Parts: sequence; structure tokens; C-alpha cells
Amino acid sequence: MNILELIQKRYTAKHYQSDKAIPQQKIEDLKEILRLTPSSINIQPWKFTFVQNPEMKSKLAAVSMHNTEKINQAQLLVVFSVADDLDAFQKVVENELPAARRDWYNKIKASTPEAELKTWLAKQVYIALGVGLTASIALGLDSTAMEGIESDKYGDILGMTEYKPLFAMAVGYGAEDDFNRIEVTPKSRRSLENVIETI
Repeated sequence: MNILELIQKRYTAKHYQSDKAIPQQKIEDLKEILRLTPSSINIQPWKFTFVQNPEMKSKLAAVSMHNTEKINQAQLLVVFSVADDLDAFQKVVENELPAARRDWYNKIKASTPEAELKTWLAKQVYIALGVGLTASIALGLDSTAMEGIESDKYGDILGMTEYKPLFAMAVGYGAEDDFNRIEVTPKSRRSLENVIETI
């Protein structure tokens, strides 16, 4: 199946098969795919937390607004977090990035107000979410992107101090009776001519 066919097939799962396990190799592949996500100046200001433990998943589900049921049903929850403690992230930059990238980031940081810098870093994490959603369908998995989480409570539950959870992605196998399946509820998008301009 080519990439266009995969995107046509992909939908946002509303219900999952809670008893159908994801092969661990697919989870490992998803981890590596997210690690390889591109970012502006290759800054990589993120942490991806893979939650498979049912007890931990249940705690996070309880602070996920209208997404509680999906998280409890799905076999995997991936939490996408952004570097929030800029002093701590500076150590990452100094220790893990090559000199050219480090110097580039330091110039941006020196000339950008902290709030704007954090906004720019958070935008990079959204790129990873798009990659994660596409990778999931390519791996034969269904997924749900969820901004509807209580970020501070997620951080507390996961013991995060240097990163801030932004959103999560449930991953698993959609339930056969999911009303949002493509064959039940066809994909709805604006027309190509209204969103694409060719010059």
C-alpha cells in the first residue's frame, strides 16, 4: 500500500479492541520512527513516553478529559512532551548536539524572548505527532491524537520536571463497531481546490 492509500485509509479511532495486543516489534519500530522525526535546526526538544503499563495508563486516562475510555481501551499511550526547563535543556544542547547546531540554537535563544522560544520548541513536537499518526497506520495500527489531557497532572503522574506534556496519542487496533471507521463514516476533508493553491 502506498503512502496516499495509507492516508486515505487512516481514521481517528474512537473505540479500541482492548484485548488485542500490539506486537512488541511494532512498538519498537514506532519508537525509532519518532526518534527520527525532523525538527527545525534538528533541535529535537522532545521526550516520547511510551505507556503500556495498565495501571499507569489508567492514572493518565483519569486526567484525560473526554479521552478516558480510549486510553483505557488502547494497548499503548504515547505522551509527547516538550523541553520546559530551558536551563536543563541547555545541557542537552551542549552535550548531545554537534557544534554547528548548538551554536545555531544559542544564537536563536539569545535573540528570542523565553515565551517565544518555548512556543517555537512546542511547534516542533507537533511535527512528531504527524509523523506518529502516519507511522501508526503504516504499521497496521490505529491511533487517536489527543490534546484533551490535563498537562500538569500528566507531568505529576509521570514525574516530569524538565519536560512538559503537550498531548498524547492512543495506539492500538480499532474496534470493529467503531462508528468512526472509514467504511461507516467516510473521511471528510475540504476540497482540494479550496486548500491547495498552485502558482
